[in-house]
Formats: sequence, C-alpha cells, structure tokens
Amino acid sequence: MRSEVLELDNRYGSEYAGVYLFQEISWAKRSRLIQRYTKYHPITGQIISSDFVAIQAETIIASLKKQPEHNPITLQKLLGEEDGIPIELGELLSRIANKLCGITPDEQRFLSEPSDEANPTQHSQSTDSAKNSANCQAKSEESQPKTSKPSS
Repeated sequence: MRSEVLELDNRYGSEYAGVYLFQEISWAKRSRLIQRYTKYHPITGQIISSDFVAIQAETIIASLKKQPEHNPITLQKLLGEEDGIPIELGELLSRIANKLCGITPDEQRFLSEPSDEANPTQHSQSTDSAKNSANCQAKSEESQPKTSKPSS
C-alpha cells in the first residue's frame, strides 16, 4: 500500500511539530467509513444525510499510522469545534489522506463542501414511479372485467 511521510515544523503550533506517516487504507475500510456516517432511505436507497466532517476525520485517522509520541492528532481533535485542530492543518491532512485513499476530485469536493449547500445527488424518480405504479395497479383492478357466474 502507498504511504506518505509528513514532517511538520511549528507552523501549526509546537504541539503538532513532528513526523507523521500516512498509509493508504483498503477499499472495504473506506466503504465502511462512508456507510457508518451516511443515512440511506430504506426503500429508495437515496442518501438522506451524510456527516462529511466525520467521514473525513475517520479517513484521516484510519490512514494515520505514526505520529509523535504525545499523539496530537486524535479523532476528538479532528471533530472538535471548540478545541479542534487549526483549519490549515486539517486541510493538509485531508489532502494527504484523500490522495492516498483514492478519493476522486469530485468526492473530495463533495466531502469538503459545507453541508448546507445544494445536494449534488440527482433526484431519483423511483419514489414517483412507485407512487404512480400503485395508482396504476389500483386503476387496473377497477377496470378489470368482472366475472359473473353463468346463470342456469
């Protein structure tokens, strides 16, 4: 598996200075991370919501194999809103993890966009079709010829 070494100086703070080793994660691990933080509609399978920040943070942690002994990068730090890591450092770690883990530019853009922007997934007509097919079935049952018993 591919790997990358990152050596940080004090630019992001002295607590983050040191050598970090990132390694590519498996396809199965990446898929499970995405599924863990994504909710799907039980019938249509459409994505209802995804926690993109959590997916990215878990991907960074999964690919981070070595770091300074005092472990400055933790899942809690990556997810922390008040006591989190600096933005520039988070972006750097994301780029490295995404490059190693085979995340495409479209996926990277999707994961890095704020979640309140328009959903890039297209509307599926499967729910509309399901509704229409139920109506058609009811109508077709109504229009079926009634069988009558032969009179004797």
